[in-house]
Amino acid sequence: GGGFGDSFGQGLQKQDWNTDVTKFEKDFYQEHPRVTSRTPQEVEAFRRSHEVHVEGRDVPKPIQTFEEASFPDYIHQNLLAQGFDSPTPIQANGWPVALKGRDIVGLAETGSGKTLAFLLPSVVHINAQPLLQRGDGPIVLVLAPTRELAVQIQKEATKFGQNSQIKNTCVYGGVPRGPQIRALREGVEIVIATPGRLIDMIGQRYTNLRRVTYLVLDEADRMLDMGFEPQIRKILGQIRPDKQTLMWSATWPKEVQGLARDFLKDHILIKIGSTALKACKNVTQRIEIISDLEKRNCLMKILETAHDGKNRVLIFTETKKGADQLTKSLRTGAWPALAIHGDKDQKERDWVLQEFRSGRSPIMIATDVAARGLGT
Repeated sequence: GGGFGDSFGQGLQKQDWNTDVTKFEKDFYQEHPRVTSRTPQEVEAFRRSHEVHVEGRDVPKPIQTFEEASFPDYIHQNLLAQGFDSPTPIQANGWPVALKGRDIVGLAETGSGKTLAFLLPSVVHINAQPLLQRGDGPIVLVLAPTRELAVQIQKEATKFGQNSQIKNTCVYGGVPRGPQIRALREGVEIVIATPGRLIDMIGQRYTNLRRVTYLVLDEADRMLDMGFEPQIRKILGQIRPDKQTLMWSATWPKEVQGLARDFLKDHILIKIGSTALKACKNVTQRIEIISDLEKRNCLMKILETAHDGKNRVLIFTETKKGADQLTKSLRTGAWPALAIHGDKDQKERDWVLQEFRSGRSPIMIATDVAARGLGT
C-alpha cells in the first residue's frame, strides 16, 4: 500500500474547511426501552462478565440483543438472515456509541466482530446523508494496513450495503489501477483502502475526501508498525475535522495513543479483555526447541496428530523458497497443502486463502505476508 519515499502526497491539495462545508447528521441512536430500564449496576455486571472496560464522557449503555440496537429493519433482517445469534461484546458496546455519532477507540483482538461494529453504523450514516453528486468522493472511508484485510472488509460491506444500493470499492496496490479508477469516478459511498494507493488516487484527482464524514482506521497499530503514519496523517488532512472517527487496534502502544490524541475528539474508549499482551488468548502456545535435522520428523508427527480432516494447519516459513519446497514435499506425500507468499499474484493468493478457509486445502504454508489479515 505504500512505497512512495519522500515524495508521497505531493499532489494533494490543501483543504480549506472554513468555507462551503455542508452540515451533516451523525446522531441516529434511539435507546431501546429495555436498555433504558437497566440500572448502572446491571450495566456494570454485564460489562464485567464480558471483560469490557469503557472510558469517556456520557458512555451509552450497551445493548444485549440485535433488537435492542434499534437498527433499521433492512439491517436487522440482514443480520438474522446471516445466522448471527447475538452481538459480540465489541458490538454490544460499540454500536450505541457509533450510532450516537461519537468517536471511538476500540481495543479488541482479531475475530472479535469489530468489522460489523463499524460497518453497520456506517450504513445508517450513509442513508442519512444527501445523495452523492457527480464528482463527489465517498461518505465513508475505511483505512486498512493490507489488501487482504481490505478485501475481507469489502465482502462484508457488499453484503450489508446491497439492500440500500450502497456502492463500495477497494483501493490497494499490487493490481492494475483501471477498475479502481473507474469505480471511484462513477461514485461510491464506501471506499476501503490501503494508505499508499489511496494517496496516489487522491493526488491524481481520481477521487477526493471532501464528503467523508465517517472515517475508520482498522488495525491502527499494524498500520503504524508498517510505517504508514505519515500517509495516514496526510490522508486525515484531506478530511473535514468534524467527521466521526472510529479507530480499531489490537494493542494500545503510545504511537496509537498519539494518533488518537491528535485526531479524535471527546472519544469513548472500549477495551475488550487485556491489551497488555499481544498474543491471542484463544491460542495455546507450545514451544519445542529442535535441531534442523529433526524438523521434518517433528512436523510429520504434528501433522498426523493435528490433521484429522476437520482441523486446519498453518505453517510459517522464513523464505518464499522454503514455503514452495515444503509445499511440494508435503503434496508428494499426499498432504493437501498450498503455499502463499509475496511472489504469488493477488488472484492466486485470494484463491489459496479461500481454499484454506473452506477446508478444501486444510494445510497452508506461508511467509509473513499471509499473517496479515488472516483471522479477521
